[in-house]
Amino acid sequence: MAALDTCPSIKNILLLDSEGKRVAVKYYSDDWPTLSAKLAFEKSVFTKTQKTNARTEAEIVMFDGYIAVYKFIQDLHFFVTGGDDENELILATVLQGFFDAVGLLLRNNVDKRTALENLDLILLCLDEIIDGGIILETEASIIAGKVATHGLDGAASLSEQTITQALATAREHLARSLLK
Repeated sequence: MAALDTCPSIKNILLLDSEGKRVAVKYYSDDWPTLSAKLAFEKSVFTKTQKTNARTEAEIVMFDGYIAVYKFIQDLHFFVTGGDDENELILATVLQGFFDAVGLLLRNNVDKRTALENLDLILLCLDEIIDGGIILETEASIIAGKVATHGLDGAASLSEQTITQALATAREHLARSLLK
């Protein structure tokens, strides 16, 4: 357990729109036990940072005992939060990896509409970067490559299937689960 205490950890990663509403969020600690606590944190971090211009490089803010590193592109706001004892450079590296991987996956067409259409890729991206608060990968090309190979596994994604194909896939999965 002592080794995990020295390992850098992430409290959450937030992707909010230009109004502070959720696009994709992942929490890795119990610091915010309820949905209302999470929404209140998201609102406060958005309100604290919305007047800044973090479009060219990441900005850092400390509040409520947390360090948040953030960056904006078009109508999306990217945030990575750590404890007040975390290294800001590590948090900034995680943020940049997430930011760049999303850019690669969305072919540099990073806006809210495109992000929502490709939400599955963004959530997979978060899973490739962090697991349980522990940083797994920060290199954008590796993250995007792993996410892209997940998409190639098995059949086409649900968004690319026709209704008939989706029903056939569901029927197959149901048949397999009944036969077990």
